Amino acid sequence: MKPVTIYSTRVCPYCMRAKALLQSKHVAYTEFLVDMDPARREEMENKSRRRSVPQIFIGEQHVGGCDEIYALDRKGGLDTLLAD
Repeated sequence: MKPVTIYSTRVCPYCMRAKALLQSKHVAYTEFLVDMDPARREEMENKSRRRSVPQIFIGEQHVGGCDEIYALDRKGGLDTLLAD
């Protein structure tokens, strides 16, 4: 399974929803709290070209945020992307 990285904050409800989806699929992920670490926020913005959280990466591929990961899952693409 590809490594999953999620950039989030401690209080973001969208971050919590995205992490809940990953947890429901028993997917381990690395989380970076950008509200605690300005360098990680800058890293997130440089990698994703976005400022909002969450920003989710599967392997090196940028998936997007909460809405995008749920849409990917509804289409059946999340499991495929994780397994590639």
